[in-house]
Amino acid sequence: MFKLFDLTLKLNGFPIVKAKAEFDKIISFSEEQHRIFIENKKDEIVKYHLENNPFYKELIGSNNNNNWNDLPILTKKNLQKPLAERLSKDCETKSVFVNKTSGSSGDPFIFAKDKYCHAITWASIIYRFSWYKINFNTSFQARFYGIPLDFIGNKKERIKDFLSNRFRFTIFDLSDVVLEKVLVKFKTKKFDYINGYTSSVVLFAKFLQSKNIVLKEICPTLKVCMVTSEMLFDEDKILMEKQFGIPVVNEYGASELDLIAFQNQNGEWQINSETLFVEILDEDNNVLPYGKEGRVVITSLYNKAHPFIRYDIGDIGILDEKSTVQKPILKQLIGRTNDVAILPSGKKSPGLTFYYVTKSIIEDDGNVKEFIIKQTKINAFEIDYVSEKELNLEQISKIEEAISLYLEPNLNFIFTRKTYLGRSSRGKLKQFKSMI
Repeated sequence: MFKLFDLTLKLNGFPIVKAKAEFDKIISFSEEQHRIFIENKKDEIVKYHLENNPFYKELIGSNNNNNWNDLPILTKKNLQKPLAERLSKDCETKSVFVNKTSGSSGDPFIFAKDKYCHAITWASIIYRFSWYKINFNTSFQARFYGIPLDFIGNKKERIKDFLSNRFRFTIFDLSDVVLEKVLVKFKTKKFDYINGYTSSVVLFAKFLQSKNIVLKEICPTLKVCMVTSEMLFDEDKILMEKQFGIPVVNEYGASELDLIAFQNQNGEWQINSETLFVEILDEDNNVLPYGKEGRVVITSLYNKAHPFIRYDIGDIGILDEKSTVQKPILKQLIGRTNDVAILPSGKKSPGLTFYYVTKSIIEDDGNVKEFIIKQTKINAFEIDYVSEKELNLEQISKIEEAISLYLEPNLNFIFTRKTYLGRSSRGKLKQFKSMI
């Protein structure tokens, strides 16, 4: 079998065969062997960067007492300096994999991975997708992602799509006219799986619902749908599984790291414990026990080009009480730390709480396709929404009553109907934003 995807990685200098062999060894460990592996990799990556990375050595300063819990928490603000100042010795931008984060956290930056780290990242992704019988060398992907609109950037992504056996749908315009064309592609192409931003894939499912179409009936080769980058709500997952006729899998990842968590076949959000070490910390940087809500802090165990050691990714989450070192389970991802609404009473609430409460009411009749919430003042919020017709007074009253009940009363809302909602340059939809 010709393995074009693996060959492309090799030709770009990423040792995928070696990485896959090491990854296979890791997943064969017993629980105790895995615990020892994690401790050794933690020690190894810290030692390496102390010896080879001036940026990390300066960050640690004189606090190097070999105690893991005393290591500094690396933030995105720390990383907003030229990449050349953060690279390890003997690393040049030409010899490593360089990319940039999407900036969805509000703190975008450029990062690097050494080529072996990037290869084992792909080994991790390939392994998890194989749970659902997806093979990157042979499976055909329907891709709902953003794409650069400049000529050179656009052509580069199109070449990557060809080499990766995927067909990309542009998601900056998802009107019914465009989705009709998307539907035609599913009728004529033998897609094996869907992969894309949650909000875009949800819009496609709602379009299918309006047409009373089950996608697998017109594209029988479809096996599974993977969604990423944005929150997946239970009711949206139910809708997608009904309209697509296939399982919907939720993934949580970060371009600078790897897949962080991936829904396994038991419906658990299983954390990647092969290339990453994930901790949940409180506001004082203390490690919280399983079941407690806190900041998601992640260590990349393999990246020698650039340190991501105890890196605060900017999310709030909970590890399940049944987690183990070898098989940690993400019980809940609550939202980003910078998406917190501060209310007049002094109460702090994750912004997505507004989204959850509003969503349960606003979509009852299927009229509203999508919406976003912005906090403009401590007691004032704007809700922009796309719908076939304007919300009526009864619907608005129900939303205000629910928010008053679940959060607090006397908050003011402005509802604005839009023809479309603005997305980031990569096509992501930011569902809640605080502007105070």
